[in-house]
Amino acid sequence: MERPSTMDGMEKPDTTVWAADGRRLGVRVLGNPSGAPVFFMHGTPGSRVGPHPRSQLLYNLGVRLIAYDRPGYGGSDRLPLRQVSHAAADVMAIADALDIDTFSVIGRSGGGPHALACAALLPDRVKRVAGLVPIAPRHAEGLDWYDGMTESNQREYTIAESGVLELAKAIESSAEQIRNDPARLLRDLGPELPLPDWRVVADNVIRVGLRRNFAEALNRSGAGWVDDARSFTQDWGFDPADIQVPTLLWHGAQDVFSPVAHTHWLAGAIPGAIERVEQDAAHFSALDALPTLLPWLISGKQQPIANAA
Repeated sequence: MERPSTMDGMEKPDTTVWAADGRRLGVRVLGNPSGAPVFFMHGTPGSRVGPHPRSQLLYNLGVRLIAYDRPGYGGSDRLPLRQVSHAAADVMAIADALDIDTFSVIGRSGGGPHALACAALLPDRVKRVAGLVPIAPRHAEGLDWYDGMTESNQREYTIAESGVLELAKAIESSAEQIRNDPARLLRDLGPELPLPDWRVVADNVIRVGLRRNFAEALNRSGAGWVDDARSFTQDWGFDPADIQVPTLLWHGAQDVFSPVAHTHWLAGAIPGAIERVEQDAAHFSALDALPTLLPWLISGKQQPIANAA
């Protein structure tokens, strides 16, 4: 199975784009320069550095992958009290700066809601959208949002709902520890990981990529993480039911960080959404699933996913 790279084939593929309000956005472009543009929305915490599919695979698939740091992460300036919907304006600014008219979007984990925001708010620009192990809106009707969620995530989001100051204290403490030791986050999550996740993170390439990702995400502060967590528990600024572009949602059935019930809810809310649930998979399995969804994002053609339900 194709594994994401830590950074291959492209030397310093980074640039800075200015958002409409003057903020800096750190952007990384990988793959085929003349390929179909696909925006990648990283997880929480996360950054533009990946892990991503290998540049050679992206080139062969004809994909130009554009990843960027959400505000407060890596090389992007903070946007305090942002809603999930803010992502649409930032993606549009990057697309315009790169002379990209239409594009597809894929988001992993905490990037999932941000990818959906682009689809809902930029219907004339977004061709297709995919969410990998996404979460649903906090007050989604009929969804027990915390059910099946690991204790660490429940604690983080409960603090987020109680107020941003307490959330900032808790996350900045964790961020400082991770800055000093980027491997710490994976070690702390270790006792909560189901077996499918252990199989993924046992790969040294994956571990190196995740450590680099976390180090870059939190290199200045935990602000991006704070703002992500808060935004997920607040009004998103759009309704997933308003999404009219083709949508594909992928989830591992054993996910304990963003439980599969969240994708079930989103699939029922988004008109015509395609739902793919892999039984012998969990949260970090999305790293392996991402390359299999790229053909659909650029052409609408699906690749079979083993054990999908």
